[in-house]
Amino acid sequence: MNVHSVLESTLSADSSTRQNAEQQLLQAAEVDFSRYVTALAQELANEDAQPHIRSAAGIALKNSFSAREYTRLRDLQQRWRERVATDTKAEVKGLALKTLASKDSRAGQSAAQFVASIAAIEIPRNEWPELMPALVTNVGEGADHLKQASLVTIGYICESEESELRDSLVQHSNAILTAVVQGARKEEANLDVRYAAIVALSDSLEFVRTNFENEGERNYIMQVICEATQSGDTRIESGAYGCLNRIMALYYDKMRFYMEKALFGLTILGMKNQEEDVAKLAIEFWCTVCEEEIAIEDDNAMTQAEGGTELRQYFNFSRVAAREVVPVLLELLAKQDEDAADEDYNIARAAYQCLQLFAQTVGGDLIQVVLGFVEQNLRSTDWHWRDAAVSAFGAIMEGPDEKTLDPLVKQALPVLIQMMDDSVVQVKDSAAYALGRICENVSESIHPQTQLPSLVRALFTGLSNNPKMASSCCWALMNLADRFAGEPGSHANPLSAHFQDSVTHILGVTESPEGDNQLRMAAYEVLNAFVTNSANESLPVVAELSGIVLQRLENTIPMQQQIVSVEDRITLEEIQTSLTSALLAIIQRLDREIKPQADRIMHILLRILNAVGPKSSVPDTVFAAVGALANALEEDFATYMEPFVPFLYNALGNQDEPSLCSMAIGLVSDITRSLGEIAQPYCDAFMNNLLSILSNTSHGSQLRPAILQCFGDMAQAIGPHFETYLSVVAAVLNQSSSMLLHDGAFEMFDYFISLREGILDAWDGAILAMKQGNAQTLAPHVESIFKFLQLVSQDQNRSEGLLRAAMGVIGDLADTFPRGEYAGLFRSEWITQLIKDVKSTQEFSVQTKETARWAREQVKRQMSKPPGAQLS
Repeated sequence: MNVHSVLESTLSADSSTRQNAEQQLLQAAEVDFSRYVTALAQELANEDAQPHIRSAAGIALKNSFSAREYTRLRDLQQRWRERVATDTKAEVKGLALKTLASKDSRAGQSAAQFVASIAAIEIPRNEWPELMPALVTNVGEGADHLKQASLVTIGYICESEESELRDSLVQHSNAILTAVVQGARKEEANLDVRYAAIVALSDSLEFVRTNFENEGERNYIMQVICEATQSGDTRIESGAYGCLNRIMALYYDKMRFYMEKALFGLTILGMKNQEEDVAKLAIEFWCTVCEEEIAIEDDNAMTQAEGGTELRQYFNFSRVAAREVVPVLLELLAKQDEDAADEDYNIARAAYQCLQLFAQTVGGDLIQVVLGFVEQNLRSTDWHWRDAAVSAFGAIMEGPDEKTLDPLVKQALPVLIQMMDDSVVQVKDSAAYALGRICENVSESIHPQTQLPSLVRALFTGLSNNPKMASSCCWALMNLADRFAGEPGSHANPLSAHFQDSVTHILGVTESPEGDNQLRMAAYEVLNAFVTNSANESLPVVAELSGIVLQRLENTIPMQQQIVSVEDRITLEEIQTSLTSALLAIIQRLDREIKPQADRIMHILLRILNAVGPKSSVPDTVFAAVGALANALEEDFATYMEPFVPFLYNALGNQDEPSLCSMAIGLVSDITRSLGEIAQPYCDAFMNNLLSILSNTSHGSQLRPAILQCFGDMAQAIGPHFETYLSVVAAVLNQSSSMLLHDGAFEMFDYFISLREGILDAWDGAILAMKQGNAQTLAPHVESIFKFLQLVSQDQNRSEGLLRAAMGVIGDLADTFPRGEYAGLFRSEWITQLIKDVKSTQEFSVQTKETARWAREQVKRQMSKPPGAQLS
């Protein structure tokens, strides 16, 4: 392979040439990885090569060591460890370090990424002990471009998410700190070097805790960072404030001295900086302060509730600073950018977020300051100040006591509703958002008879008037629907009188296919909220609405033939998704009462599934609607299985669209639960598809928890007939049980917990199924179940849902063998302790505690029997 030629082709504008070159690289890596990586490293280090070729070599090297899937990443790293000889590794690493000194900054950047990739493999195993000293030497003695590239390398290494590397970096904290602090000092004349050092320092702060414990070292680090906030270079100042944010989050308990001596004044000065990036990060410093103090108060309250005495230090920084910081934030609210998109994060939005956090942290203490600002600017002729006043009022709706806010809200509501007619759309939008905050947090202050009608009218008028206001008006209306829903199943609620008009208004807004699509989608979300929260007396309107939604959905099917551009396809998919979501809400609200419409619903949904092309997002929502219909109709859904099930099988087998495949797995659960034993004829195909997904290396592990839960649902549905699948499912569960959290990174924690919940759900379904038939078929698996439960009991990585599932399995297993065949296993001390732990955990729900009490009763019955089997 001619490396230069292939790399040149990877940059080709012709997709076929590019893909062919990328395939050649992949093949070369598979055939002889050692030779492949050496050739690329040589090309990257080649000072005579063209810059774009060196960059391409760097990209190829990075791709050889990176993957989104954790298991794939481990495979790539193992390839380096096992398929590259020690002397070749030394050569490649030498070439990478040499390239850091290149005057071609792009090559140096690529080399930095490559070095970091190898470091992630070798530092945890102490296989590259000379790396950190070499980088420190580069920063201390090298030319400016070498200093910069070496600092960037340290930053890349420190920002890695890999748990093994992060754990091992602590022992290198002195070397890391020596390099980054040296580069970040004010004595460093090269601003690019200083900026790279500040970025690396920010990334390394988590690993230098030992150094931060030393007062002398801590003082010097803080001095360097504080001086950097005054460097005169926007990048360095922004980076320095970013460092202060991370330090406050990591080392709050060490910050009292620095807050008093420097940080208070520096950050207020930074908030007033004319450079927006600097000002935003200075504002975010106070966001971090508030977030930390909210978290500390929560932690301390929990500790005290559990009878503990070791409380975290709490310095009340936000309360002390509020008088000085809040007025600055209020002024910054008026720095709006009238051309800003909804997703843009500017100074005004940063200030708003910070003001919200101050309100949550200090509560009513800032009300008078904010009210003074609001009264002063609410009638300003400059819309920026009117908008700032309205925003400020909305920002303090969470935090202060509701009794304190109640009279303020009652007084402000008419004014805010009036401001929905302001001449400037930004002010109207902020008024709508403030009303949404009121609906969300202090809805009790809205009088249902005197204020609710005008509020609903104003928000719907705003929804129709301008697409820019749609998001805020819709959010406010959804909060309104949620807060005034009343008790579930109630005959009437405060919105009942407005329900028909609201639905009519939404249907009018969404009627025109030529209208603004974002507005239409937002309006349908409001419709869903109103339907979901409708009272029983509004159900006739909901039933009538179902016909309208179905007709609109049916009308979109011929549009599939009229698509001429990508934009057309996206618009149609958004319309179909919104309408199907509305149909989903209607089905869920009407429940069994949807049956008269069921034939038409399935007819239209099947036509849509037939019409949409590959990679469409519409089938996901269609499957959700079908699942809701199955739940509503239960056994009556069997009528639709023959025409629908081919689509379900196709989705289960569609490995190219994991989200659709995931939806299909959930739908199998819905359908089997709804049909019960009637689902049995379809279970062979379901099981074959699910096992096929598990065997897929790309997505099988990602979808495994949902598949295991599906096994449990299928077992409960078909009862004793599940015996056919018990042995193969047990093998899958035992294999899944062997997976341990320490085999993966911290970010896999949620997956690990959901996997274990899936295992227990599957076992519980199998236990309940076999209990209805021949319980002895479980005998070969009982010991495996107990071993897994013991593993769960010993592991501190567990959630409430996992423990509730464990209680269910223990109780159901005991109930399935009432004669005490396994009484000895139930006598195990760990079972008693596990149940006791769950029962006594105060923050657990009533449902979880009741499940634990029930399990305890079943275990007591077992303990009254003669001793039986013991764990081997």
